[in-house]
Amino acid sequence: MTDFTKFSVSKLEAHKRDLQNQYQEFKAKNLNLDITRGKPCPEQLDLASEMLECINGENYKSADGIDCRNYGGLDGLPEAKRLFAEFLEVDPEEIVIGGNSSLALMHDEIVRAILHGTVDSEVPWRKLPKLKFVCPSPGYDRHFSICEYLNIDMVPVEMDGNGPDMDRVEELVSGDDAIKGIWCTPKYSNPTGITFSDEVVDRLASMNTKAEDFRIFWDNAYTAHHLTDAPDTLKNVLDACKQVGNTERAFIFGSTSKISIAGAGIAVMAGSVKNMEHTRELMSFQTIGPDKINQLRHVRFLKNMAGIQSHMKKHAAIIKPKFDAVHNALAEALGNKNLAEWSRPNGGYFISMNVMDGCAKKVVQMAA
Repeated sequence: MTDFTKFSVSKLEAHKRDLQNQYQEFKAKNLNLDITRGKPCPEQLDLASEMLECINGENYKSADGIDCRNYGGLDGLPEAKRLFAEFLEVDPEEIVIGGNSSLALMHDEIVRAILHGTVDSEVPWRKLPKLKFVCPSPGYDRHFSICEYLNIDMVPVEMDGNGPDMDRVEELVSGDDAIKGIWCTPKYSNPTGITFSDEVVDRLASMNTKAEDFRIFWDNAYTAHHLTDAPDTLKNVLDACKQVGNTERAFIFGSTSKISIAGAGIAVMAGSVKNMEHTRELMSFQTIGPDKINQLRHVRFLKNMAGIQSHMKKHAAIIKPKFDAVHNALAEALGNKNLAEWSRPNGGYFISMNVMDGCAKKVVQMAA
């Protein structure tokens, strides 16, 4: 393909007219495509239809005899904790089971720190003159929305193929005690699709922070969401923190939203035993416990990590051809033209495209 940056003005204008005609033809088709970011298609949701039938009026008790129709179980059924401990690579006592939204768990954990402090805070965060979070960018906009909503200043840091620019992160957190946390989507990151390198994980775990109660908010949303037979691997951040004596540094989050049923999954959080005990104590004023029927449903359907991995291969069989179709279309239209570049992730839900400076807003407007 010809490099567009080497076209003459007259040749560019002629090609622009051709492309404008093609664009008008597309518009005339009145296509109405739902390309909502990260939203499973009906065929993916159908993969978990059996889950809706595995609980009935006779089998609603847990493995240890708990009547899951009733109150109780603040932090989850024992069998649910075992399943999701395996899922997040932690111990069952380091797990708290939530409702259907991991984003809600993240929001609530920050709010608890603002109101009451963390387990190692000298004072609640609300008593401090300013709060800041490091925000690797590009990143997940809903993380940033939580900061905006809670009046937390966001400090952007660039991302590369290994994760956030750790030289910059270390410089920031070592010199400012108002910086209380960092947002991370460490595996198949939203939106770039990269996975943090072992070095980045180790540096996050071991870096010197001026705030003694600094926290890593580790949104491991895509831990099992592989697209290839050579998936990315992610180092265990909780283990890395323990090994350097920063045991309480990491809060880990995950969910089955893109595994089972998007609107009725299971959200989980994990951290040190001390962190999770503190979270349970504060949660006890907020709730009697999440939906145990849904926990039981997930345990019986997914069974174990091998069951999750087998189920996720079915998801990959549905969405990988769609990734391939997008890659092929982009390569055919834009390959070797010096106009754009895009990611080819090994998992997750996102293809990230970078266009020429000053063009992104217009591209989005024309695609809307």
